[in-house]
Amino acid sequence: MFKTLREDIQAVLERDPAARNALEILICYPGLHAVWGSRLAHWLWGHDLKLLARWVSQLARALTGIEIHPGAQIGSGFFIDHGMGVVIGETAEIGANVTLYHGVTLGGTSLEKGKRHPTLGEGVVVGAGAKILGAITVGSYSRVGANAVVVKDVPPNSVVVGVPGHVVVRSKPHLPSDAPDLDHSRLPDAVGKTLIALMNRVEELEKRVDEHNNNGHHQVELIPVPHVLDDGVVWPGEDFSI
Repeated sequence: MFKTLREDIQAVLERDPAARNALEILICYPGLHAVWGSRLAHWLWGHDLKLLARWVSQLARALTGIEIHPGAQIGSGFFIDHGMGVVIGETAEIGANVTLYHGVTLGGTSLEKGKRHPTLGEGVVVGAGAKILGAITVGSYSRVGANAVVVKDVPPNSVVVGVPGHVVVRSKPHLPSDAPDLDHSRLPDAVGKTLIALMNRVEELEKRVDEHNNNGHHQVELIPVPHVLDDGVVWPGEDFSI
């Protein structure tokens, strides 16, 4: 137990450059207070003291703004940075050395009593405001971008961005011996790259039509087509700023 508590403190020192010493962390870090409260609540939950466990978790929520159900299973080295607004559901499972930023939700999407919350593998980093919903698995050493909404399984060593989340496999796998990957601002623009590829394709087709017309063949007229998304929403104008 004390080994786990020490690992929790060490996780803060390693992943928050603002942390100066253990005493400051003990006194001033609500994320750590919430994690320790959840560990106590989980112990009570496992010993069939469920009402007391819920009371402890609600007390920690009132003090920290972080809600962790006592049934959630949390590994060692878990770090919640800033923390306000984090919600972790009953059947969530969190591996070792996971990092969450504020506003993250590990939520359920079913009325069933069984497994209905996410599982996060070792070393996962979840950016601010991200939502991971349902009984899905985020593979080890993956990074979920800020405000992403993840509703499908994510392979290990991936980056997830967007709504719904687009999975991009890392070109260079993150190894367990590497430092924690907290650079959650470096995110690929999957939608932007797709639009660029489509526009390049349209330009290529227009060039072929011009060449066809200039060679004296039957004139082919290009009919302007509105830009339509999959859900039928039309983008007015020609401004494709992302």
